[in-house]
Amino acid sequence: MTTTAGGLRLEHRDEYPHPPDDLVNFNESVYASGWDARSAMGGWMRLGNRVNEGYAELSVCLYLPGGRVACAFGKPSISHNDAFDAGGLRYEVGEPFAAVTMAYDGEVFVLDDPSVLRDPRRMFAEAPRARASVRFEARGVSPMHGGEPTAPEHETLMYYGDQFSRGHFNQHTAVTGHIVVGDEEFPIDGHGWRDHSWGPRYWQAIWAYRLFIANFGEDRALMILKNIRADGTSRRRGVLLVDGEYHEVTDLDVWTEWDDNQEPAAARLGVRTAQGTAVIDARTLTLAPLRNRRRTEDGTELRSRVAEAFSEYMWDGRTGYGIMEYIERVEDGAAVGYPL
Repeated sequence: MTTTAGGLRLEHRDEYPHPPDDLVNFNESVYASGWDARSAMGGWMRLGNRVNEGYAELSVCLYLPGGRVACAFGKPSISHNDAFDAGGLRYEVGEPFAAVTMAYDGEVFVLDDPSVLRDPRRMFAEAPRARASVRFEARGVSPMHGGEPTAPEHETLMYYGDQFSRGHFNQHTAVTGHIVVGDEEFPIDGHGWRDHSWGPRYWQAIWAYRLFIANFGEDRALMILKNIRADGTSRRRGVLLVDGEYHEVTDLDVWTEWDDNQEPAAARLGVRTAQGTAVIDARTLTLAPLRNRRRTEDGTELRSRVAEAFSEYMWDGRTGYGIMEYIERVEDGAAVGYPL
């Protein structure tokens, strides 16, 4: 099966690993989230194969009751790009464009106070650890969205830019499974989102962006992105899922309420599509303050902050759950996108 939309190509084979090119920073990434509305908890997992650098980026972030976070981060060694399976984290396609499973079996840090993530050295040395088992079985409830540009002039259609992912697609999902941390077990019977990308990736290729993902049931969901360039211009993209159909975002406004750490406490989204308008509110329930660092060939350290906020959303009187993700470069000690 092949689908094309506005210059993007997407085929069943794109659900599986792609042959890596010669770029040292080639990355192939899979991501899945699952949120249980009854218990207002859940989490996300990501595995990014960097086979030309010999490792995979492993991230597991679970938002537990009481504002706790259980998490795992690592760079397990890999020697090929034939599977998404490293460090205890696995991703399998059950049916292309319809069903995938992501599962983790391994150790996690259990943080009563997620702010300890600001000091990873302290977290690795002092935070309590527990065995974890996480399984998200995701069934697509939306059309597929995205793909790979079919010609250079179509590169402007890419969400994140040609130095972050050449190909990218995503889908809203219904999710069943479980989260087990130590002797605590939480069933997941809710909704989520998944994505898959491939191509060159440096996190610092993003100057600043604000990403909003939420589900309100099988019939309604959103994925909204404001990608801000260093010259001050921005790309405003995304979709609203309404009764099984995606409405493409044509315009977007984002108002952020910041906390004392200059991280997102709440946001209001003004969204326009060809079908109408929407005003959507989000508030942070638990924030995981993460970061990414990279050294250039001349030894310069480039830093990005990655604020992952488990959030409650309101849209037309309906409550949903998902994530607010704010990524931006840190220059001279300051986040470049703050306070907008």
